[in-house]
Amino acid sequence: MVAFDYSGVVPEIREDLSEAHEKVWSMLAQPGHWWRAEDRIAIAQESRNARSCALCCTRKTALSPYGGEGVHDASTNLPAAAVDAVHRVTTDPVRIKKAWIDDLRGTGISDGHYVELLGIVVAVISIDGFHRAMGLPLAPLPQPVAGEPDYYRPGGASDHGAFVATILPQDLPDGEADLYGGASQTGNVITAMSLVPGSVRMLTILGGAQYLPASKVADPTDNGGRALNRAQIELTAARVSSLSDCFY
Repeated sequence: MVAFDYSGVVPEIREDLSEAHEKVWSMLAQPGHWWRAEDRIAIAQESRNARSCALCCTRKTALSPYGGEGVHDASTNLPAAAVDAVHRVTTDPVRIKKAWIDDLRGTGISDGHYVELLGIVVAVISIDGFHRAMGLPLAPLPQPVAGEPDYYRPGGASDHGAFVATILPQDLPDGEADLYGGASQTGNVITAMSLVPGSVRMLTILGGAQYLPASKVADPTDNGGRALNRAQIELTAARVSSLSDCFY
């Protein structure tokens, strides 16, 4: 188990951030619905590798991200298509197209595989980004737990205009009734990964600590007890989103 001990860091880091990072790291180490635990850790490692990958740097500046030849700077045994998916999601997500995701199925990467991969990359980028911002070394990746994926696909998923099937709050199956915190409606940014509920749960844990708990987002006067007021929180979030070419 990797411990996220932020004691003694200046400025002081809230305890709930440490708890959220530790919980998500523990979730990463478990077998998923579509990937074995060792594959999940490999996905996390490839997300880190992508930041210095020569092919990704070249492709990022190319007119089209789908042309050109080359091999990614990889250090895992993931299939080549999975490595490419991780590197694209990490370095050039704004130019990912639905046709590309559909084509992944021909390589053995289903929509479930892709969404679970996406959730892992999002979690790693989020926690690693926090560490870089605070001037802290990256946390060592956790040791994988033995086990096989269960290939669980929740009921209620259908086409709502996204790149993959999603589940609306009113269509949640009984086993996932908690997925959106009981809310009758939620944003597409939350439902986007609902094909793999674990991906949404990791996002919710991190969002609740690094941004705001989902129950507080709709109230523009609620800052979740943070040191910043709500206007400052949203200005910072908007600026980071802009610099990251965030779709939303």
